[in-house]
Amino acid sequence: MHAATADIPIEMQVDGIETRGVAAGDVTIRHLTLPAGTDFTPLLRGLPGDLCDCPHWGQVLEGSITVRYADGSEETTSAGEFYYWQGGHTGWTVDGVTFAEFSPTTAIEPVLEHLARQMAVG
Repeated sequence: MHAATADIPIEMQVDGIETRGVAAGDVTIRHLTLPAGTDFTPLLRGLPGDLCDCPHWGQVLEGSITVRYADGSEETTSAGEFYYWQGGHTGWTVDGVTFAEFSPTTAIEPVLEHLARQMAVG
């Protein structure tokens, strides 16, 4: 499987946020662009621990993003860096970010469904 970013279906497009994703086997491949000031923390309320419990692997292409884990530790991933974010996290960007990530499909689907409901309500 291979695809240009523009050929990956849009999952969400609202307020400068654009996420694209496609399942490939047991993994969902995603491309995300988040504008400055995006914070997933309020959107994750209602999930277990009010956090995303799906692990992610990926690379930040532009900008940077910070994640906070359930234990309170934080890490920032910047352009050119690869990452692994364990389940039980939230994230935000101060200046905006574009990244590519890979997640287990069965773990990311309920998170995406929750986010879509939150975005529709908010």
